[in-house]
Amino acid sequence: MTNSPAGYRELTASVSKQLGTLRADTPDVMKAFGDLAKAALRDGALDKKTKELIALALGVAAHCDACIGFHVQALVKLGTTKSELEEALGMAIYMGGGPSAMYSANALAAFEEFSTLP
Repeated sequence: MTNSPAGYRELTASVSKQLGTLRADTPDVMKAFGDLAKAALRDGALDKKTKELIALALGVAAHCDACIGFHVQALVKLGTTKSELEEALGMAIYMGGGPSAMYSANALAAFEEFSTLP
């Protein structure tokens, strides 16, 4: 499970708060990052759900719990099924081995947490 004892909702809220500080202190950098995210996530040949599944797999491979939290939260909002999530995690495990398997378990925990009503 994530380093945050309360789970992924608390982790994403905490990180969002700190990112707010970065937005205030480094507005040019954070605006550029936000613009990059919008451009990368825009529907094109791949839809937003597919792009979020890719982002989740990369977050798992990078061992980033906050990335897992934010991307799973987005995937739940996009109506991703557990089966779709697990197939993407299977690719992350295939490419990242044992450590990605451990973080895939975290991603499943985040999916369960964000799939329940707040």
